[in-house]
Amino acid sequence: MNKGMLTVGIILLAIMGLLLINVISNYSTGSELDYYLVKETAEAAMEDAIDVKYYRDNYALRIDKDKFVESFLRRFADSVDNTRSYRIGFYDLNEVPPKVSIKVDSATVLSFDSQNLLMTTTYDGIVESTREEDSYVTEANTDYTSEIGYPVVEDNYYYKN
Repeated sequence: MNKGMLTVGIILLAIMGLLLINVISNYSTGSELDYYLVKETAEAAMEDAIDVKYYRDNYALRIDKDKFVESFLRRFADSVDNTRSYRIGFYDLNEVPPKVSIKVDSATVLSFDSQNLLMTTTYDGIVESTREEDSYVTEANTDYTSEIGYPVVEDNYYYKN
């Protein structure tokens, strides 16, 4: 009887150890997976939301907020893990210059109700261009009443903000 109880105790201890390892690995890899999911989804949604007509007219990059949110939510829902619950918040959506701030709260295996979300992932992204023609200050756009604001010239002629 003594060896039987010892065997049952060892089996129960092994099961508890495996469950603990599973919970810890799910928590640690879950936050990394969430970060890369939010990052890749936001970058792709920002590319989808670039307003090409505005770029051709004003030589400045601009994103459409509604298009960005729609594209982000669609892409995120397609790639998300169905066993976890998520809460998505959009903060600081700027059209010109294109900048987004996103906060995603997600539940882990440790949470039993969806109100107790344990992991928070934040991402701030901007659209950048390496071409000199894509800067916000161009020869064609030196109008002070423009939608994109006052031009900033680096020749120390004028700095209006």
